[in-house]
Amino acid sequence: MSKLPAAPEPLSSPVFDSHCHLDIMVGNRQASSGDPVAQAAQAAEASVHSILADARAVGVTRLVAIGYDLTSSRWNADAAAGQEGVYAGVAIHPNEAHAATPEALAEIEELARRPEVRAVGETGLDYYRDWASKDDQHASFRAHIEIAKRTGKALVIHDREAHDDVLKVLADEGAPDVVVFHSFSGDAEMAKKCAEAGYFMSFSGPVTYKNAHYLREAAAVAPPELMLVETDAPYLPPVPHRGKPNAPYLIPLTLRCLAEVKNVHPDRLCEAISANGVTVFGEW
Repeated sequence: MSKLPAAPEPLSSPVFDSHCHLDIMVGNRQASSGDPVAQAAQAAEASVHSILADARAVGVTRLVAIGYDLTSSRWNADAAAGQEGVYAGVAIHPNEAHAATPEALAEIEELARRPEVRAVGETGLDYYRDWASKDDQHASFRAHIEIAKRTGKALVIHDREAHDDVLKVLADEGAPDVVVFHSFSGDAEMAKKCAEAGYFMSFSGPVTYKNAHYLREAAAVAPPELMLVETDAPYLPPVPHRGKPNAPYLIPLTLRCLAEVKNVHPDRLCEAISANGVTVFGEW
């Protein structure tokens, strides 16, 4: 069995994980040979119940399970329906945008209308990988924006090396009422632009990395009322666990880093993020 990181000191005020991939952690999607982090997470043989129990033991009381294709979106919606404290997001990831057919998008919209599904995402643009053409990515992103607006659900954005184009598409299409930049990867200037537009910024493990000064600078200027915290588990674990599987129970490490950057007590940041969670995803 794979050795997972030790649990951090529990938080004294509850918070939630705004973005994780439950289906990958429990092995519902078989990890490829080129995905060692997911392979290690699956070797630990976790269950939804154990993932939640470990998270709650350190004060992470709820989580949002995010889809990236039709199969994962169906699975996460069903998991959220059957488990208290779990919401779901449904979408076709920009790296899979070639699969965003009219039929697939119609099913995403059908899933998005379920009460346990509180977000359309993750969708957006990824210029780091070329697994899908930019034309396909833009078409899929625009379609997901419209689905979010028609269903009244939050839009959760994957933005990798595409900041300007993501902001432009949102401006061109007209953004939904609630927009979240998942695993925020911009600098302080990008954070200011998002704040001006009222977009939420969700910070993940990389904000703790030694060379990620630009992320901490972004977090410093991000308004607390527009901040979330996430794992993107099983990916992007915080320091000191880089290279190991991530999981919701490691949120306290990222949260405490953000609190230090913001020069506030962790409890106060937990309270702000929890309130933001209700604004973004609705009452739990």
